[in-house]
Amino acid sequence: MNPIQMAQLNAWITDTYGSPAILAHYLDLAVEMLFYLEKDSFEQIELQNVVTALKGVERVMRKVPG
Repeated sequence: MNPIQMAQLNAWITDTYGSPAILAHYLDLAVEMLFYLEKDSFEQIELQNVVTALKGVERVMRKVPG
């Protein structure tokens, strides 16, 4: 991401969630919700990729001061 995109992302996070930590909380909940999907809703690899992406974003958000 370039600096303008980062600034826009940070502004969106602050405007929408108040802080990166709150967004991280919701991302963590999203990961938990994936465990309640019905069998065969998605391919296993698709779910694993989504979980990996969400957890990665969640870790980054926790490291950003807010």
